[in-house]
Amino acid sequence: MSTRKEPSFRESVDLMFNRAVAVMDLPPGLEEKIRVCNATYTVRFGVRLRGQIQTFTGYRSVHSEHMEPVKGGIRYSLGVNQDEVEALAALMTYKCALVEAPFGGSKGGLCIDPRQYDEHELELITRRFAYELAKRDLIHPSQNVPAPDMGTGEREMAWIADQYRRMNTTDINAAACVTGKPTHAGGIQGRTEATGRGVQYALQEFFRHKEDVKAAGLSGTLDGKRVIVQGLGNVGYHAAKFLSEQDGCKVTAIIERDGGLMDESGLDVEAVRNWIAKHGGVDGYPEGKYIRDGSKYLENDCDILVPAALEGVINLDNAQNIKASLIIEAANGPVTAGADDILRKKGCVIIPDMYANAGGVTVSYFEWVKNLSHIRFGRMNRREEEARNQLVVDELERLDHYLGDAWSMSPEFKQKFLKGAGELELVRSGLDDTMRLAYQQMREIWHERDDVDDLRMASYIAAITKVEASYRAKGL
Repeated sequence: MSTRKEPSFRESVDLMFNRAVAVMDLPPGLEEKIRVCNATYTVRFGVRLRGQIQTFTGYRSVHSEHMEPVKGGIRYSLGVNQDEVEALAALMTYKCALVEAPFGGSKGGLCIDPRQYDEHELELITRRFAYELAKRDLIHPSQNVPAPDMGTGEREMAWIADQYRRMNTTDINAAACVTGKPTHAGGIQGRTEATGRGVQYALQEFFRHKEDVKAAGLSGTLDGKRVIVQGLGNVGYHAAKFLSEQDGCKVTAIIERDGGLMDESGLDVEAVRNWIAKHGGVDGYPEGKYIRDGSKYLENDCDILVPAALEGVINLDNAQNIKASLIIEAANGPVTAGADDILRKKGCVIIPDMYANAGGVTVSYFEWVKNLSHIRFGRMNRREEEARNQLVVDELERLDHYLGDAWSMSPEFKQKFLKGAGELELVRSGLDDTMRLAYQQMREIWHERDDVDDLRMASYIAAITKVEASYRAKGL
């Protein structure tokens, strides 16, 4: 974190909001209504652990109820505080609006280091936290729907869903009270990879527009681009894995909490991930150059920098030294407002967090819809689609018989064409479509308005415009 005076995370969000509304024609009262956080609930509860009662502090903020339910993750971290949770809730409002997920913004957090507790203890803590929120309708399928965030995952969401179900035994839609659940507990395929996959789709869409690629001082496609990833958690891992395995990128550096690895020829993301799972960090990994102060690798020369862990890692102290031509914010708020100013003046293009990490809430939306409809995606139409495709293949094979060696279908084409879309394919398709359309809306504002000079400002304008329209429809 920066040692120089700069805005807090919450102040950064407000500053970026103010930059956007300064060029919009919003009534002052409505501008304030959109900006402020509606409510924050603070809960302190005790759990008997290790022979004594331990007290924990948790939060659930609701930023905007222009649409309901409100949506937002629950994070477990010692850094959780009211300001952070309220800033994240505001980002969720704008993020949902940008990708047209029909939710207001919310966020939750528990001030805890989950690594200090075993699984049983974490379950007791999570269930009590869920109880405290659910009894106040701060967990509810039609009012407030949490999801995983930093320090939480499928396991914690399954506990929360079960706790809600125990408290609401006749609620047929109980599974929709939370998203990010395991597939065997009402989750949806593709949710675990969703945020990282969304980062990949965002970059793919960016590189479809030569004008935008040129603005970042780059050329060509993603193939061969040098990528530095900060944080190999769920988001960073999937983003790095997909970009390296499917798009031909070279992951030249990986930064973790215990240090950083660098190899200009490219690191094996899967091998590094397995090493971290076994040893708790990157120290000792047999390939690449290791340094204890991994943050120094943020300043390495690269094409794409992917901060995918904590907020504020690019700040006033290191922004001037950042050499990346393109930064995509896979985490929430990794670039401070002060650093954002410096980077924009240097000509660095930043794909903002509001858009870049929206894959998680997009697929959470799909999971929520699945839970409310009580049917798996693809169940009704997959085999009919395959049967219809089989008719086409049969006709092509009949032509193949008459044309002989002049033309024939490849076995690979036949296999792919005949396969109907299942849940995972449909989820990925929906996510790809969402990321494409949202980016196109941002870039249109970016390129067509003289008073907008970056994608972050464009994303805020696009999102605030949609929130404004929703409030006006309510009569405000």
